[in-house]
Amino acid sequence: MEVGPDAAEPLAVEPPPVPLANRVAAELLGTAALVTVVVGSGIQATELTEDVGLQLLANSLATVFGLGVLILLLGPVSGAHFNPIVTLAEWWTGRRDPKGLGAREIAAYIPAQIAGAIGGAIVADAMFGKALVQWSTHDRSAGHLLLGEVVASAGLILLIFGLARTDRLRFAPVAVASYIGAAYWSTSSTSFANPAVTIGRAFTDTFAGIAPSSVPGFIGMQVIGGVTGLALVALIFTHRAGRKADAS
Repeated sequence: MEVGPDAAEPLAVEPPPVPLANRVAAELLGTAALVTVVVGSGIQATELTEDVGLQLLANSLATVFGLGVLILLLGPVSGAHFNPIVTLAEWWTGRRDPKGLGAREIAAYIPAQIAGAIGGAIVADAMFGKALVQWSTHDRSAGHLLLGEVVASAGLILLIFGLARTDRLRFAPVAVASYIGAAYWSTSSTSFANPAVTIGRAFTDTFAGIAPSSVPGFIGMQVIGGVTGLALVALIFTHRAGRKADAS
């Protein structure tokens, strides 16, 4: 075992970085699985009951459990972003860190997330005997729904980067999944909060779908929500950044 100069304390051995190809594969698979859960549970729910409340309950519970498992499994590989807003926020907050995400990672992560989301929707439709690609007719362009996306996205970014600032990211699988479950019910839009997932859900004309014409508005509001979330992190957790600077 390698030890320090005083032969008393072992030196921390930093694990080797995960190759980009592995991280991109994790983001693609994770986002695909997430959308498969969201769309598939929505289809299953509508086939089992006509009660919209029970449909949403089944859909949200499946998403909570699925997301928690995916973060737990793939977080150590890629960070389990599954979301371009999270990827861009991590790049922004770590832009001065040589070990942070760079343009190369962003250029690989985001297309993988979008491709995974589309693939996940297609897989879910295939499993339930639906048309593999059928554009959603579920219009979600109302102003109150767009506001819901701002709130949902801001809260998600505040949660993730607040956990990071307070060294509690180990709780992310439970915390993020719980937040999404709560936001399903407490936001008017049922908390998409994710541009890649939004795009993927346009490919299915089922319970979880969103009309292609509504996608740009949702993505725009998600970006605004992401910026708002980062502003809230800076406002609330500035003292944590100061302590880390003093310690260094």
